[in-house]
Amino acid sequence: MTLRVKKIGVRGNKRFFCPDRCGRLRQVPTSPAPTTRRSLRGRPAATSHAEIEQAAFQLFVTRGFEATTLDDIGEAIGVGRRTITRYYPSKNDIPWGQFDRTLDGFREILRATPTELQLHEAVHRGVLAFNDFPTDASPSHRDRMRLILTTPALQAHSVLRYASWREVIAEYVAERTGTRPDDLLPQTVGQVSLALALTAYQAWLADESASLPQLLDATMAHLRSYLAG
Repeated sequence: MTLRVKKIGVRGNKRFFCPDRCGRLRQVPTSPAPTTRRSLRGRPAATSHAEIEQAAFQLFVTRGFEATTLDDIGEAIGVGRRTITRYYPSKNDIPWGQFDRTLDGFREILRATPTELQLHEAVHRGVLAFNDFPTDASPSHRDRMRLILTTPALQAHSVLRYASWREVIAEYVAERTGTRPDDLLPQTVGQVSLALALTAYQAWLADESASLPQLLDATMAHLRSYLAG
C-alpha cells in the first residue's frame, strides 16, 4: 500500500502507497527548493528528493539498509547529513518518498470520484488510481515496495505510514456516510482496504510477471462484500 510522483497525487519519485507511493502507496509534484552544494571542482550542484532517493537505494542494494547511514548517503551525493535531514528526517523516511504529499493527492483522487458511484466502487477506484506509478520511476516502485515490505527494521515505521493511509480512506467514508472518521464503518473500510492492497502487493512482489493493477483490481473487488447492500 511505501501504502506514489504522476496523474493526480503522486508520480515517479514523489510516492506511496505503501507504500513514493505502500499503499499509493504515488509521488508528488514539487519539492522544496534544491539545496546548493559545492562539488569537488568547486561547482555548485543541487540536491533533491529524487537524487537522495536514488543514491540511497543504490547503497541499500550494495550495503544493505541497516548498514547504510545518512552520512553514507550524503557522501555519495556530496552533501552533509544535515542537508539530507532537511528532506528526510530519518533514514526510515527515505523509502517512503514524499509520502505526506502523496496522501494529499490520494485525498484529491477520492474527492474527485463521482458521487453517484457506490461507496465500495469509489474506494476501489481511488486505491487503483493512487497506486498507478510510472514504469520508469527511479528507484522503481517494485524496488521501493520490496524494501518497505521485507525489511524488518522498517516495519515499526511502516505502521505509522499505514495508519495515515487508512485515515485518508476513513475521512472519505465518513464524509460520504455522514459519520465520523473514528466511527466503526470508516475505520473498517480503511483497515480492510489496507489489507486488500497489501495482499496485492505481496503477490506482485512474489511474481515478476504479475500486473500490479490487475492484482489490486482483483483484491479490492472484495470490498464489495463489506459495503454493498
